Amino acid sequence: MANVVLVVDMVKGFLEPGHNLYCGGESRNIIPRVHSLLQRERAAGSEILFISDHHDPDDLEFQIFPVHCVKGTDEPNVIAELAEFVTGDNVIPKNRYSGFFNTPLEGRLAAGKPGKVIICGVCTNICVLHTASDARNRDYAVEVPSDCVASFDPDAHAWALSHLKDILGAAVI
Repeated sequence: MANVVLVVDMVKGFLEPGHNLYCGGESRNIIPRVHSLLQRERAAGSEILFISDHHDPDDLEFQIFPVHCVKGTDEPNVIAELAEFVTGDNVIPKNRYSGFFNTPLEGRLAAGKPGKVIICGVCTNICVLHTASDARNRDYAVEVPSDCVASFDPDAHAWALSHLKDILGAAVI
């Protein structure tokens, strides 16, 4: 059984300066490590899926967070540094924290029966955490490479890594 790599929100709206929810320079530090992970996993035959924020202009999430990653703008697009891994059908748009909510992700994983689900990206304490939680609730083995996730909030990032390991049972490596 091959693995599946879920690349969460490695998009322009979070990782390029000047956008409302830019995660900051520290988050950009994971880009080369995510790239290496994707190279290694692609060579091993793993499926790579990009889980990408795509919001309607009037999305209710904007009552909590500033407007970001609106459909039809450049913000939901995968960053250029990882674009070589984008194929015609491996970007899954989402409009909530979890990559499972109202998306075809559950069906894609069920069809592929992965040995494990590897999750990387931003933000560790929000979309990475909620996607990992939903994967664990579906009994997938989940691995989170700690050097391939980041957040704009260092304390919340550290808490999320602990929660992933100690509460959700994910392998945080």
